[in-house]
Formats: sequence, structure tokens, C-alpha cells
Amino acid sequence: MKLEECFYIGYVTKTKGLKGEVQVYFEFKDYEELEFDAVFLEVNGKLIPYFVAEEKIQSNSTGYFYFEDIDTIEKAEKLLRKKVYLPNDKMPERKEGDFYYEDLKGFTVIDKSAGELGEITEVLEYPQQFIAVVPYKFREVMFPLNDDIILSIDQESSILEVDLPEGLIDIYVNE
Repeated sequence: MKLEECFYIGYVTKTKGLKGEVQVYFEFKDYEELEFDAVFLEVNGKLIPYFVAEEKIQSNSTGYFYFEDIDTIEKAEKLLRKKVYLPNDKMPERKEGDFYYEDLKGFTVIDKSAGELGEITEVLEYPQQFIAVVPYKFREVMFPLNDDIILSIDQESSILEVDLPEGLIDIYVNE
């Protein structure tokens, strides 16, 4: 399985108990809708399949997993901090009209004052908010994605119009 044939769902955060159970922190928004018969862990740049023997999904973006052949804490510790993926065909289907902040990746950002900033290269999710990353004048400018800043989203033209707080761009450009 190749990386482009999969989508990222989270990473192994810690072990639990002595029998090989691990905790996975989900960074995938709709993790409750995922099916976990097998997952892929990235080990040394390669995706290795792990078959799920048992799973307990929690409401706090975590889940506890037992994988086949991982039956000791020593084996489980080798999985710590490994990224977890599922095959693309396991991605839940979106309902028509669903739009997420992550969908803004690739959109051109136009600020009310500064004009065109560039294309969003990354959308980062933090506990309280989403952050857009845009290369501008050879620097990375980061700004929150929220209703106070976003003026409009043109999905057809892939344009995001924003009104960034005064001085925000200067913080990044005039370092």
C-alpha cells in the first residue's frame, strides 16, 4: 500500500496496560464513521498493515486498539508516535453540500487591505481553531479561519476573501 492510496487519521499516543493495547489520537474529523478492520502504520517511510483485534472508540478524539500479534507492552511501545492511515476506499462519503475548513487548501486568499496573499498550502487544526498557512513575500503567514475574518468563500473560483486584523501580516513579513 502506498501513501497516496491512503488517508491520514491520527497517530499512536501511548500504551495501556501490559497486553499490547495502544491509544490512537484521531486528527481525522469524522473518526466515529471509520471502519477499523485493518489500519496502516507508517514505519520507516513504509506503510505496514496492522489487523485490528479489538477497538474502543472514545468521544474525546481517541480510541483504544488491540492489534493482532501485538500482545505485550514491549511490542506496543514500538508503535508509539507512528502515524495511522486507512485506505482511501474506507473514507466516509460526504453529504452533498458539506464543506470543511480543510477544503480551503489550494484556495487563493485575498485580504481586504493587502490584496492577494497567495494560495493556502496547509490548514492546521488546533483544539480551539483552524489556522491557514499562506506563503507571502517569501514568508509563511498564518491566520485563524473563523467567521470574524472570513468575508466570503467562492468555491467555484477557489477564492477566500478575508479581512485580517491590522498588523497581522507585518508580524510575519517584518521580522
